Amino acid sequence: MPPARAIAHVDMDAFYASVEQRDRPELRGRPVIVGGAPGGRGVVSAASYEARPWGVRSAMPISRAARLCPHAAFLPVDMEKYQRVSTEIMAILGRFSPLVEPVSVDEAFVDLTGTASLFGPPAGAVAAIKAAIRTETALTASAGLAPNKFLAKVASELEKPDGLVVVAPGTEAAFLAPLPIERLWGVGRVMGQSLRDMGVTTVGRLQALPRDTLVRRFGAHGADLHDLAFGRDERPVVPSTAPKSIGAETTFGRDRRDTRHLHATLRSHAERVARELRDQHLRAATITLKLRFADFSTITRAVSGEPTQDGLEIFRRARDLFDRETLHLAVRLLGVSASGLGPEDAGQLPLLDPGAVKRDRVARAVDRLTDRFGEGAVRPASLLDRDDRDG
Repeated sequence: MPPARAIAHVDMDAFYASVEQRDRPELRGRPVIVGGAPGGRGVVSAASYEARPWGVRSAMPISRAARLCPHAAFLPVDMEKYQRVSTEIMAILGRFSPLVEPVSVDEAFVDLTGTASLFGPPAGAVAAIKAAIRTETALTASAGLAPNKFLAKVASELEKPDGLVVVAPGTEAAFLAPLPIERLWGVGRVMGQSLRDMGVTTVGRLQALPRDTLVRRFGAHGADLHDLAFGRDERPVVPSTAPKSIGAETTFGRDRRDTRHLHATLRSHAERVARELRDQHLRAATITLKLRFADFSTITRAVSGEPTQDGLEIFRRARDLFDRETLHLAVRLLGVSASGLGPEDAGQLPLLDPGAVKRDRVARAVDRLTDRFGEGAVRPASLLDRDDRDG
């Protein structure tokens, strides 16, 4: 039998807010909320641990966070800075294993299986990773170490901030048993309520149900729930530096209904996404539209086709998705993203559209001008009279 895997999940603590507190000493010990001005219409991207006792959480509307914690420091998102720090952290992880799988800018899985001869027992290696992050970035990370990715992720969340939880091989079911069922992947509000209606409130109670019972009630997802309840997860750690998607979105300064403005916003986002695709020498097969309405309800719609990095083509697909929707409420947020990414030489540009070759040449010329003179130096004529005050 092969030795048990040793998978770590490293998760930075309140990453954006912690970076800001590190760089601005006057914010240390104070509630810090990253996401925008308190009177704005965005959402909380990160809240420091000092803000959390006041009920502030990520993805909460900024306006609500301001009511809950009016004395907090409210800061805009500085993604360029956070990405630089993230690059430093991923480099530290890479010193301990070649198998590092970034999940987002502030978390990653690390496969430490077979590294004991270099770094000692895996638990000691994870402690060394945390110490290196603290020493080199002045930030703290929480970590979980377990025989698989699912358990490592759950473990990393249990003792934040600056925690380290180890799940030893053979203890998987016992570790999970006392936890609430919402700790299982795929158990959201609806699924959680369905399980609670069955009297299942903890993972241990779920473990007591026969697999067939869960399959009859929930189909294929029932089988997945049964496996997760016992801590079974065979997925490998897959190193990846390529993005899974590229997107752009706007939260409007006021809710919008006017189609002309919304179409113009879509075009602007499409051009921004297209430029990033060209910068990374990628094409995208799937275009996704995101709409958030005045009541905070959110929908996404997607369409797939020939891979593209053409801003006009991305706009056309997004606009078609948009035009199929009936706007019963005004729009609060509008976004466009591209996924199904592949190398740019995989597309069949001449076959797609006779005008695409010409647009591609023009777009690359615009890219060079933008690099030289800055964002917005050249843009489609349809955007020249657009009201940009929404940001």
